[in-house]
Amino acid sequence: MPSGKAHLKFELVTLPLWTVGGAVVGVPWKELVIFTFSYVGASLLLSPDVDLADSAPARRWGVLRLLWLPYAYFFRHRGVSHSILFGPLTRVLYLGFLAFLVWVALYLALGVKLGWRWPPPSFVAAFACGVYLSNLLHVLLDHLVSLWRHRNTRG
Repeated sequence: MPSGKAHLKFELVTLPLWTVGGAVVGVPWKELVIFTFSYVGASLLLSPDVDLADSAPARRWGVLRLLWLPYAYFFRHRGVSHSILFGPLTRVLYLGFLAFLVWVALYLALGVKLGWRWPPPSFVAAFACGVYLSNLLHVLLDHLVSLWRHRNTRG
């Protein structure tokens, strides 16, 4: 498999293609900004390799990488975590669940009332595209390198 650095380099080198392409086809600038930040954030912090304790994405979380231990327990590496559809969904829902727990704790401990409004659908779509495209490229690179190595190791 490619190294974490190879994954990150591949994802970040292709980012200008996606943002310029989006601008060319008329994606509004706010959505392009949301896409770009979610793509970079997903590449750095929500990689399919975040479930590996000593991976670069896990280390980037610092002491908060302990939050990913339950995720790693439930979703074995290269299983759901590397699914094109369910991998990003599980990581985003997992973070959402953790945020909900923090919200409940703040409410119960301090009586803090935090409001919630759904963002516009175009913002949600831009966020999802950034997270999913980053994941897709990671998984695609894994498959391409595996295929290349498999073909080159046969006599």
